Amino acid sequence: MQLNKNLVEEMELLLKFDLSSARVGLKVHSNADADMIAAAKRLYEKALVEHEDGGFLTTLGHEAAEHLQAAQQILTSSE
Repeated sequence: MQLNKNLVEEMELLLKFDLSSARVGLKVHSNADADMIAAAKRLYEKALVEHEDGGFLTTLGHEAAEHLQAAQQILTSSE
């Protein structure tokens, strides 16, 4: 399975979330990169964030971000 561009953008955005607090969110501003704006909207449509422009992670989004961050740590641990 290859990761398409949209999926990579969504994962990159999820990796930006600080998981130390459930009430720490991200705001994707209207002047942000168009790909990041679109990624935030797709995450919203997938019920991973609370708003189209980011905001807080949902429970499912928090779980997805935890798994992504864990995978990133494992894959980069030998660097």
